[in-house]
Amino acid sequence: MKRLLEWWEGLCKGSATLRFVDINLRGVGQVMFQDNPLSGLLFFVAIGWGSIAAGMPQVAIGGIVALLAGTLSAQWLRVDAAGLAAGLYGYNAYLVGLALGTFLAVSPLWWLYVALGGAVSVVATLGTANVFKTWGVAALTAPFVLTTWLLLLATYAFTAIDGSGLPMSAEVVPLDASVSNPLAFGDFAQGVLKSISQVFLKASLVAALLLLAGLAVNSLAAAAFGLGGAVVAVLAGHLLGAQSDLVTGGLMGFSPVLTAIAIGAVFYKPSPRVAIYALVGTVFTVIAQGAMNVALAPFGIPTLTAPFVLVSWLFLLPRQHFERA
Repeated sequence: MKRLLEWWEGLCKGSATLRFVDINLRGVGQVMFQDNPLSGLLFFVAIGWGSIAAGMPQVAIGGIVALLAGTLSAQWLRVDAAGLAAGLYGYNAYLVGLALGTFLAVSPLWWLYVALGGAVSVVATLGTANVFKTWGVAALTAPFVLTTWLLLLATYAFTAIDGSGLPMSAEVVPLDASVSNPLAFGDFAQGVLKSISQVFLKASLVAALLLLAGLAVNSLAAAAFGLGGAVVAVLAGHLLGAQSDLVTGGLMGFSPVLTAIAIGAVFYKPSPRVAIYALVGTVFTVIAQGAMNVALAPFGIPTLTAPFVLVSWLFLLPRQHFERA
């Protein structure tokens, strides 16, 4: 693996085109904190597979359009070279494109909307990073969440952008206990894998396996915490009585997966103490997911990765109590 990456890096040094490809692949990889073009390639294949299998190729296409718009915008804005090379200005843009491809209908204007979202996500990344550097925490996927929320909410004000894929706005009512069913092993396994694939807005078992492989080629610890986070999320969601369809569909688990990776394998050095801390953060992200599902129901927009962002910020602020990675 090391030789393969060295060979690729050698090729990139002699080609501006391949370097641009490398930056974008790393941007895809950074969705799950992996600064590795091979991880990004596996993630990219996973999303392509999941999108085509679901009959929604526009999701994968939207991701590519927004990613390219984001990378080009970052270059035009003359962002720091190290951050650009590591893909740190691409992952939020990529997620924006995936979300707009998932929730909005394709039209001539949709292409411009997606490209605009990718470009604005870079501006949001720079602004968020400037605000939070005072406290020493990363922007994470906050730029993606903020940019996408605004773009999705705006569809209710305009007729040229079709937001028919958005969840219906609903009044908040107590959850009926009958919607929380016994968790069979097959449902459990499906929920775990789809919790991983839903990080990229995909409910695909094949995509989940490719994503785990992408994590493992760069960091076994990240793969372990990602899988462990998915297991914890499914168990916690079920024990708390969440709606079974949300649990088995991975919709209660994708933010906890990111929290587990961030706390357990990225921003803190893995240790038994950090693993317990990540466990608590992962469980609390499930609760935050439920809270934000309720809070956003009247607005008719998805939570996206906002629960992960909020809980990770909360758990990263006391970093002086742990050894930094």
